[in-house]
Amino acid sequence: MTPPRRKRRRSPQPPPPPPPKPADGEETPRNPERLYTIAGSADGGRAELDLVTLIVARSAPPPAASPEQAVVLRLCTTPLSVAELSAYLQLPFSAMTVLITELIAAELVQARAPIVRQALPDRSLLEAVMHGLQRL
Repeated sequence: MTPPRRKRRRSPQPPPPPPPKPADGEETPRNPERLYTIAGSADGGRAELDLVTLIVARSAPPPAASPEQAVVLRLCTTPLSVAELSAYLQLPFSAMTVLITELIAAELVQARAPIVRQALPDRSLLEAVMHGLQRL
């Protein structure tokens, strides 16, 4: 049989000090918001991009590319939508449009409209298939 072990007594730790109270007329401090410093063009113009616009890289990332630009160029070897890129880089859509606008201006990427699938095939194609089958 083993003897019982003694527990050490610990002195109670004081609670952490309360946050400082704001001065009169000031708001209660909130959680800091995430800031983004992706600089756009000098004129502030942006490309007409939608969440489903497909982005395709034209070349490999140049050595002078920023880390975000290099990641976009590596990801876009196959077409990806702006929404997917935004999710992968964990950047808001507005920051992605600035980043992609810079890449389009530098001719490193190409923006394409999404591929829309037609609900019904073309009538002339169906007629050509029907006539081909009738000739057999």
